[in-house]
Amino acid sequence: MGKRLNINLGWLVVFIGLLPFLVQCASTGSGAVQTQAKAEPAADSPAAAVEEAGPPGVEPPPGYEGKTWADVIAEARGQTINWYMWGGQDNINNWINGFVADTLKAQYDITLNQVPLVDTVEAVNKVLGEVEAGVETDGAVDMIWINGENFHTLRQADLLYGPFAQFLPNSPNVNWDDPSVNTDLGLPVDFYESPWGKARMVIAYDSAKLPEPPTTIDGLIEWIKANPGKFTYPAPPDFTGTAFITHLCYHAAGDDPPFTVEFDKQVFDETFPACWDMLNDIEPYLWREGQTYPESHARQQDLFANGEVFFDMAFNPAEASSLVAAGRFPETTRTFVFDSGTVANTHYVAIPANAAHKAAAMVLANFLLSPDAQYSKADVANWGDFPAVEVARLSPDWQAKFSALPRGVATLSNDILDKNRLPELPATWRLPMEKGWEENVLKR
Repeated sequence: MGKRLNINLGWLVVFIGLLPFLVQCASTGSGAVQTQAKAEPAADSPAAAVEEAGPPGVEPPPGYEGKTWADVIAEARGQTINWYMWGGQDNINNWINGFVADTLKAQYDITLNQVPLVDTVEAVNKVLGEVEAGVETDGAVDMIWINGENFHTLRQADLLYGPFAQFLPNSPNVNWDDPSVNTDLGLPVDFYESPWGKARMVIAYDSAKLPEPPTTIDGLIEWIKANPGKFTYPAPPDFTGTAFITHLCYHAAGDDPPFTVEFDKQVFDETFPACWDMLNDIEPYLWREGQTYPESHARQQDLFANGEVFFDMAFNPAEASSLVAAGRFPETTRTFVFDSGTVANTHYVAIPANAAHKAAAMVLANFLLSPDAQYSKADVANWGDFPAVEVARLSPDWQAKFSALPRGVATLSNDILDKNRLPELPATWRLPMEKGWEENVLKR
């Protein structure tokens, strides 16, 4: 059957220095989970002084030739930025609408309007539709939380503004030589998107119910069959669901999957049937006998929180700790990575070519790379997202602060997370894999 599937100069300096404290004490907005940013910026924090200069020798982005970063800030003041982003997790939404929005308003007089999405493709389609309708300079989407095939779609269509990321004053804090940063699912970033966090897929489990989880793909398959109804995964094209089946398809393809940057249909047709067989083999043992799949990562979280399934999965290694701290996941929640490795990636922000408020978008992208924002975001009490900046490039004070951050009860050590990092499937392969799953697993 078919299956279903967000004035005095001295006093001025003192006031600005106090802004992060005042912002952090403010309400972080409504929602089921309330969090507050706990960053306490050091003396060199961007909250103490707004950086007025881009990196030396870097050419300004298109439309700003001959201008400075101070000119960008001046243009951005008073603007409202529409940030289209996945809005499926309360603590992320609260951090965005609390710490980020409040600081952006206080420092730059920029109003942040988060436009929450179920799937980032909604923003991509809006940009595509606007341009097709002739909206070339006053688009509704100012910035997108983006990576993967959505970046690939807009970049290939030449619908992203840039290059801009190299001009951001905080850009030197990023290691642009890192392949996981300068390429996005095989496609060179070329400064058309700016990183703001890193990810590594982990599997969450309740240690009270499962003291020793299976840490191999074969072991997990064996466990699923021995415990019917206690495992499932989000249906692709949900990002987390796609990542999960990628691990199984890598395993089915052998030790050295032949997935080049460009799609090869012959290799796909020869390689992926073994993956479909593996997924179909476990389907009868899944939650609700595989007749339906969670439609989103958020729904998967709910099933785990309610005890309906024994596993969750996430690209944020600290997400489980954050949800334990928020009271959503059991205190006995822990995480693991597969012995053979798990997929790692970077997530970014990008500016559509027809964005109405490019200056405000660049100011926001730069703030997201500041030590202050990266530190607050990395705090498991706020979000727990891993830094996009290379912490070793920051001042000794900031390095010490990052080192002192609590990891949370369910967060693995960096030594474990840095081992056996698997590359994501190139963007050219992801859509065929998602369609292949729909045709050969979901509809079978």
